[in-house]
Amino acid sequence: MLKIEHLTKKYDQFKAVDDLSLHIERGHIYGFIGHNGAGKTTTLKAVAGIMPFDEGEIIIDGKSMKTHALECKKIMAYIPDNPDLYEYLTGIQYLNFIADVYQVSKEEREKRISQYGDMFDLTSDLAQPISAYSHGMKQKLAIISAFIHQPQLILMDEPFVGLDPKASHLLKQIMRDHCDRGGAIFFSTHVLEVAEKLCDRIAIIKQGKLIVSGKTQDVIGDESLEDVFLELEDDDNVNDAH
Repeated sequence: MLKIEHLTKKYDQFKAVDDLSLHIERGHIYGFIGHNGAGKTTTLKAVAGIMPFDEGEIIIDGKSMKTHALECKKIMAYIPDNPDLYEYLTGIQYLNFIADVYQVSKEEREKRISQYGDMFDLTSDLAQPISAYSHGMKQKLAIISAFIHQPQLILMDEPFVGLDPKASHLLKQIMRDHCDRGGAIFFSTHVLEVAEKLCDRIAIIKQGKLIVSGKTQDVIGDESLEDVFLELEDDDNVNDAH
């Protein structure tokens, strides 16, 4: 579904992502783990087609992001860590706008908006302007908008930050269902526990370089990575403190 081959992204002389290669298959939830600043967001933005890269190739369902960006974007969705939504629209206007962009039929969009709106307890707020939404509500709206056109590949940047426990649990279920139907999900997190319970495969990135990738149980069970995991847990504790 997604092939990242020798991806490199530089800011001046600094390599934010350094020769990264990953393959993500259909049916898999793939966790991308690392400190804040490790290169996770840069990688996701490059895959989403919203950030150019210096070297390498990104292939989505057999098509190159360099030469077939529109075809690639049609079959995927990207949820950033801090959704930047059109705040002057109401929730329902925003969802209809996204459905229009992806040419979702009236019947299908109504069904999905109703389904996901009820699931995330957002239906009663869809008539309100997005500017009145809390961070958690905006995140729920962004999640619904990502699933509304049933993309094959979904990219998520720290999707559980800011969600209440019920919404987090629901999102995990929806992610699993999506992949069980043949989709693929590539998401970043700095919380090892989330990845351990949810992911089929994980990759760990540090200072732009891939440290390890593989089946979750193999990577988690590798004692030689203990120092890496301890660093990640320290990072998580610092974030919790803030």
